[in-house]
Amino acid sequence: MTKVKICGITNLKDARFALDGGADELGFNFYKKSKRYIAPDAAATIVEQLSIDTRTVGVFVNEPIETVLDISRSLGLQGVQLHGDEDRLYIRKLLINSMLFVIKAFRVAPGFVISSAVNWKANYELFDAFSPHERGGTGRSLDWEELGIAVQSWFPDSAYLAGGLTPDNVGIAIRMVRPYAVDVASGVESSPGKKDRNKLEAFIRNAKIA
Repeated sequence: MTKVKICGITNLKDARFALDGGADELGFNFYKKSKRYIAPDAAATIVEQLSIDTRTVGVFVNEPIETVLDISRSLGLQGVQLHGDEDRLYIRKLLINSMLFVIKAFRVAPGFVISSAVNWKANYELFDAFSPHERGGTGRSLDWEELGIAVQSWFPDSAYLAGGLTPDNVGIAIRMVRPYAVDVASGVESSPGKKDRNKLEAFIRNAKIA
C-alpha cells in the first residue's frame, strides 16, 4: 500500500487531522522563503504533542548540515527532505552523523533524465514538478505515464511522487507510477499552510485504495 506524506504542516489541528485520516508521515517546512514555513520552535510545540511513533520529516533547502542536525535532534525528527542543491557528499555526511532517513528531492524539468537520480545514496528519491520560482508546493503536475515507466525501472521501492496531486487525481497517479509514497501540500489546503479536513481525508482514502 502506498504511503502518504502530508507536507507543510503549520499547526497542531492539521497534524491531528492528517494522522486521524491515516497519514503515514508529516512534513514540516523549515525553508524561510516557503509559504508553508514554520519556525523550529513552533514545530517543536506540535511534535511534542504527537504520538512518539509519528514519522516526522523536516524539509530543508541548502541549509548547513549543522543546522539540519541541530533542528532534527531538538525536535526528534525521523527524517529530512532535501529540496535544494545538496550534493552526494552532503547526504553522506548527514547519514554518517545521524540516524535520520534522507529523502532527496529532484525537480523534474523538461529534459530531466530520471537515471540521474541513481547512486545518490539517499534512502528515498522524491520527484516533484520544476518551478523556477519555488522549491515545491507549486501545484504543478508531472507526466505520470512517462515518469511511471522510469520509476518502476529504477526506484520501485523508494520513490516519492509529488507535484499537483489532489484527492481527485492521486489514485490515477499512483496506478500509473506505483511510487513508494505520495507527498502533498497544496492539494489538500484551503490556503497555503492551512489544510482542508475534507480534502485531507479524501486524499488519504483515495491514495490508500488505489
